[in-house]
Amino acid sequence: MSKLIIAAGTGFLGQVLVNHFKNKFEEIVILTRGKSQTIDAIKYVNWNAKTFSGWENELEGATALINLAGKSVDCRYTKENKREILLSRIESTRILNKAILNCVTPPKHWLNSSTATIYRFSLDKEMDETTGEIGNDFSINVALSWEKAFFKTETPNTLKTALRTSIVLGKKGGALIPLKTLAKIGFGGKQGKGNQFISWIHEDDFANAIDFILQKEMIGIVNLVSPKPIRDADFMKKLQRSIGFPFGIPLNTFLLKIGAFFIRTQPELVLKSRNVIPKRLIESGFKFKFDNIEVAFRNLLN
Repeated sequence: MSKLIIAAGTGFLGQVLVNHFKNKFEEIVILTRGKSQTIDAIKYVNWNAKTFSGWENELEGATALINLAGKSVDCRYTKENKREILLSRIESTRILNKAILNCVTPPKHWLNSSTATIYRFSLDKEMDETTGEIGNDFSINVALSWEKAFFKTETPNTLKTALRTSIVLGKKGGALIPLKTLAKIGFGGKQGKGNQFISWIHEDDFANAIDFILQKEMIGIVNLVSPKPIRDADFMKKLQRSIGFPFGIPLNTFLLKIGAFFIRTQPELVLKSRNVIPKRLIESGFKFKFDNIEVAFRNLLN
C-alpha cells in the first residue's frame, strides 16, 4: 500500500488510525483545519471541508481515503448546533465526492464515517446491516442524510464503504475517559433505567476492522461494533470492578437530564439503547481481539 488520506484525522480516532497504519503505508496525509506542515513523516494539509484550496490534489493516486469529519454530537442540541452537526457531515462528504470525480487517478477505496445510532432504540432486537431497523429522530435523520450524500454520487473508480461506528473505547480518548472519571468519584452506577444496550468497540479492533475492510475490499454498509452489546447497568458495574471502586451511585433519568444540561450535552447519548452487531465483519472472517468488555477494560485501564 502506498498512500493513505485521513480527512479530519487529528482527533482521537484519527490518531488511532495513524498509529495503526504508520508502518503500512509509504505516505499518510491528514486533512486538517490546522496549518499545513509535516510532523514525524505525517503530512498535514489544510482544508475547510467545504471548498477546494489545493488539498484535493493529495487525493491523486491514493490507495485509501478515510473521512472522519463531523462536529461532535457531545453538545446541547440547540438549533445552531443541530445545523452544524448536519452540515459538517454533508458538506465534507459532498466536497470529497467532487474531488474524487475530478481526480485523474482517484483513491481506490473511500471509507466514510457513519454511526450505529442510525438504528432505532432497541431492547428486543439485535440490529445488523441486513435486518436492522432504522428509526426516526434528529440523530437518525442526520445519519440517513450523511449516508445519502455519500452514496448518491457514483464514483466508478472508487469503492465506497459507510462505517456505522459505535462508541470507541480507548486509553487516551473516547467515551471511556469521562465514564472512568465518573466511576472514580462514586457515580459509576447504572444510568437511567440501566437496561439500555451499549454497542462499543475497542480502539484496536476499530483500527484492525478498517484495515480488514480495506484488504477485503468490503463495500456498502458495515457495522463497526463489537459482537456483544452490553446493558448499561452491566457495563458500569464491570467498569467499577475494573478500576477497583467498591460502589457506584446510580443516576436516574431526571438527574441525567439535569447533569446533561449543565455539562452542555444530550442525555440521549447515554439513554438510547444501541443494540447493534457486526454481522458482515463476522461473516467475512474478521476476528475481534476484544469481544468481551471485561477483557477490553483490563487492557485499557491498566
